[in-house]
Amino acid sequence: MASAQRHFSNLIRSSWKRSNHTLFVSSRLTTSASQHVYQTNQAEMADVVEDSRLGYYDAPRKSPLQSNSSPDLPNPLDSTSSRPDPLVVTPVHDPTVSQDVSKLQNIGRPIYLDFQATTPVDPRVLDAMMPYFTNQFGNPHSKTHAYGWESEKAVENARTHVADLIGANSKDIIFTSGATETNNMAIKGVGRFYKERKRHIITSQTEHKCVLDSCRVLQDEGFDVTYLPVNGNGLINLQQLADAIRSDTVLVSIMAVNNEIGVIQPLKEIGSIVRAHKGVFFHTDAAQAVGKIPIDVDEMQIDLLSMSSHKIYGPKGVGAAYVRRRPRVRLEPIISGGGQERGLRSGTVPTASVVGFGEACRLAKLEMQNDHQHVSSLSQRLHDKIKQRCTHIVRNGDPSGYPGCLNLSFEYIEGESLLMALKDVALSSGSACTSASLEPSYVLRALGSSDENAHSSLRFGIGRFTTEREVDFVADKIAYVVNKLRDLSPLWEMVQEGIDLKSINWSQH
Repeated sequence: MASAQRHFSNLIRSSWKRSNHTLFVSSRLTTSASQHVYQTNQAEMADVVEDSRLGYYDAPRKSPLQSNSSPDLPNPLDSTSSRPDPLVVTPVHDPTVSQDVSKLQNIGRPIYLDFQATTPVDPRVLDAMMPYFTNQFGNPHSKTHAYGWESEKAVENARTHVADLIGANSKDIIFTSGATETNNMAIKGVGRFYKERKRHIITSQTEHKCVLDSCRVLQDEGFDVTYLPVNGNGLINLQQLADAIRSDTVLVSIMAVNNEIGVIQPLKEIGSIVRAHKGVFFHTDAAQAVGKIPIDVDEMQIDLLSMSSHKIYGPKGVGAAYVRRRPRVRLEPIISGGGQERGLRSGTVPTASVVGFGEACRLAKLEMQNDHQHVSSLSQRLHDKIKQRCTHIVRNGDPSGYPGCLNLSFEYIEGESLLMALKDVALSSGSACTSASLEPSYVLRALGSSDENAHSSLRFGIGRFTTEREVDFVADKIAYVVNKLRDLSPLWEMVQEGIDLKSINWSQH
């Protein structure tokens, strides 16, 4: 069993090497199918690992989860399988796809460029987590035996790694289920604790939905909330922030890096403005910033910070709150129970997930500079290649923002049509939390974008495991689809003829 587990871990690791494409295994496999992983002999597994290292499977091909003893087991990587998988994408053949790059499509999964929505678990993170799913499964809050002690030690070690990434003291780190819970805890918790004396909160119009909704909940409870506008590049006006602070202001919540357009707010300057007013706390939603850009809570004078594991190649379902103790920030817990995590967040800490989170933070600190260079290079490459072949493209947000989040609007095209035509590329038209909505992005509208441009926007998320081959393929595919859709558009034909669409008085129906 242990040998099989090691081979399976090696399979996952090899499939995520930066120089090769990702091998995915369908999530629709049954329990009986997954058991074949451990029945596969070492020779078969070695063959699978080698195929994964090469970056693609030639269909039809035997799945790594299909042994010789089970010839009828459906192969999730084989497009000829008798049981169809809705996640398998039919290769689209067009003149822009070279024979070499088209191999990427034969894997049966889209190319992943949605790293703002989530990231895959780094194989090194998975390796760190595995022992805490098997032998070291103790409750970290059990104080009477070795199982609890070793789990507690692992949790505290992870807490140190998380704190080191943001320049904090480990005692200031509170583990939560993720950034959404942490944002709720920070805004509602601080607001309700100080509500007898202060009932004013300041935030911006482009915050994550969980921040905006938490503020609206407090408004229903009698709080006054100021929603700061942003400039055309997505940055807030610092003078407007300073002018908005009142004697009854208790909290300023400004996002570090925007999840849709990648704009980086000037946290150090914001922290200085807030700290100049005694009794006002500065909270930042740093889910898209931590591990990607340098964050130092002391230098930036941040009092509360939200972060999430799955945004930095860690497991889902775990995050952290930084809650400053000196000067002390007090808040009312939103979850009651056993009083874990300094009494601020009750519930058993999930040891394996926390260990993975800690390892992800440790790796992020070590590799932040290399990751940033890698992402910057690919982002510029993608942008330049698309611009070379398409006109009437608008880059949304500050060009000097986080390069891994590239938001482009393709004029005279509906974003939904573009996404539907790009089935072999996993992209988003906005935040993953609101991508099901047909309404134009409230973030882009806050920047002053028209509804048409907001509807035609795509967010390209580039990450640690993105390759040049993938970027080149996506750029060619985007250009081909955009030009094809525009050829079908009567509006585009009018633009080509030099007609100013804004000058037309369209009839109302």
